[in-house]
Amino acid sequence: MKLYEVPNNTRIRVTGKIQSPPGAPVINVGDILDYHQLDGMYSYCLRGDEVVHLIAWADVEIVEGGEG
Repeated sequence: MKLYEVPNNTRIRVTGKIQSPPGAPVINVGDILDYHQLDGMYSYCLRGDEVVHLIAWADVEIVEGGEG
């Protein structure tokens, strides 16, 4: 599914189509992120305590339960 289809405040796993703003932390396929909201064409996500910005049309899957 695309990130823009995911409800706010959901834990996700990145499965493909990675792009982030220049100078932002690198995001890799398989990374698990806490997705909070879209902010234009990028999102506001947390990877632990680190803020990361994944492109809105990135391929992701929802992580269920205690996974990740």
